[in-house]
Amino acid sequence: MRFKMSFGMQVLIGMLAGLVLGYIARTTGGVPGSDSGLARALTIVGDIFVQLLRALVVPLVFTAIVASIAALRDLENAAKLVVGTLVWFAITALIAVSIGIVLGVVIEPGLRAGVDVTAAVRPGVSGSWLDFLRGLVPANILGLAATTKLVDGVATTALSFNVLQIIVVAIAIGVAAVQVGEAGSPFLAFNASALQIFRRILRWVIRLTPIGTAALLGHAVAEYGWASLSALGAFAGAVYLGLGLVLLVVYPALMLLNGISPRRFFAAAWPAIQLGFVSRSSIATLPVTEQVVEHGLGVQRRYAAFAVPFAATTKMDGCAAIYPAVSALFVAQYYGVSLGVTDYLLIVAVSVLGSAATAGLTGAVVMLTLTLTTLGLPLEGAGLLLAIDPILDMGRTAVNVAGQALVPLIVAKRNGLVGEPGQAAIGSGAGSQSVATVS
Repeated sequence: MRFKMSFGMQVLIGMLAGLVLGYIARTTGGVPGSDSGLARALTIVGDIFVQLLRALVVPLVFTAIVASIAALRDLENAAKLVVGTLVWFAITALIAVSIGIVLGVVIEPGLRAGVDVTAAVRPGVSGSWLDFLRGLVPANILGLAATTKLVDGVATTALSFNVLQIIVVAIAIGVAAVQVGEAGSPFLAFNASALQIFRRILRWVIRLTPIGTAALLGHAVAEYGWASLSALGAFAGAVYLGLGLVLLVVYPALMLLNGISPRRFFAAAWPAIQLGFVSRSSIATLPVTEQVVEHGLGVQRRYAAFAVPFAATTKMDGCAAIYPAVSALFVAQYYGVSLGVTDYLLIVAVSVLGSAATAGLTGAVVMLTLTLTTLGLPLEGAGLLLAIDPILDMGRTAVNVAGQALVPLIVAKRNGLVGEPGQAAIGSGAGSQSVATVS
């Protein structure tokens, strides 16, 4: 006999196991966060799982966008889809940053902080509006960059990729392949075949999600715990309250206004949302988000293949709207700086436009420093918040991923590009049993 368990249930069990294992690892030997064998094992397994996902990002994004360019040539409303996507990016970001400002004003986290001023240090990275222009120009055809660090006399070289540059390269090559006509047909056929191959590999990796979830969540609990939240409890509470309002109130309201079932959305998008929560990376979650949007929510591939990767680099309601709004008010209140109406409008402008300006850069720290610089607030204030940033980043990324799935669905729904969900490799119920069956 075969015992069938839904994919969602497997992931839930993985999360519960991660919480238990993380607690055990953190308390091993009586020293919280001790470097026990279990803690190292959780770190290694979690890193391997994220690396497998990241390894698929470049080929999946490139082949998917080239394929979507080829498919969009048959759509008369391609320009309308792009404009509609950008408009909904702005609408949701505007709502999110407004919620962040209101919570920052009402809760006043900067006046309730128990953190010492000596913790204020200038971050090693900061945001700049020029980073957007630099990010648009690929350093090479693959959008890859190499960095070399000297650690204990040993030089270590690591490769990284800029997804925004990969998107630019893929769009250029896709448009060129379409415009050259018959000469580009073999390349487009090869690209379509490669896309199917990488999607098959993705399905294999997705099978490991419950194990990866247990390891990543367990590592987060073992490494950070929740004790550091006490000094910045009001700030963390304001951020998570804002994230909860956007995820559980604003998004469902937008779904209902557009004839979308919130229950169906969250049932289908849950694997991507929970993976974003534990991995703290929209880019690492991108392959799963693509599968969710196309197979779980039924958005046609010719649009989703373009919209989802684009959203993964520029649609960040958690990191680029709620968090910088609450954080800017925290820093202003902590240092006793009064903000006027113009300053609040600047926060809104930075949040709506800034996520695109910092695409491909390092997380919310860049976005926060960009906001502080625009308002003329001390950058050292960002250092006050770094101690609990990993804990906040989990919630921020989960909201980011939810928005990255929702906006393409809304635009597709309004343009008649949503069909019946396919037999996806991710999801719950009958559609996921092919993946979630265990002996």
